Amino acid sequence: MKYVLVSVLVIVILSMSSMLAAAQTRSEAWIPGLASFLIPGLGQLLNDEPDKAILHFGVDVAILVGGGYIASIMPPYYWYSGYSIVGLAHLAWSLYSGYDAYTVAKEKGFSIGLTGDGLTLSYNF
Repeated sequence: MKYVLVSVLVIVILSMSSMLAAAQTRSEAWIPGLASFLIPGLGQLLNDEPDKAILHFGVDVAILVGGGYIASIMPPYYWYSGYSIVGLAHLAWSLYSGYDAYTVAKEKGFSIGLTGDGLTLSYNF
């Protein structure tokens, strides 16, 4: 009976310590999310997804350049609505890109911080 009680106590202590260790692991997934919201593709690059980063950045450039060109050749009384649509499309793509970078970083456990000597910036995921 004593062995069962001791083994249950050890299991409880070990599970609590692993829960505390998991709670202490910080995830700064907001960094790639914010980076990709500001510049679509930058968060994907931080998440070590260069192909997806190029795609997100390329789509954003296509929205801005192509939409700006189409809005500029519209008749003058449609300029406001044309540029508004381009702005809304850019905002929607930035939000999606930020959300995608955030969720991937959250799944991978992205964290960033200084190393022990305080001089090197390192990140892991």
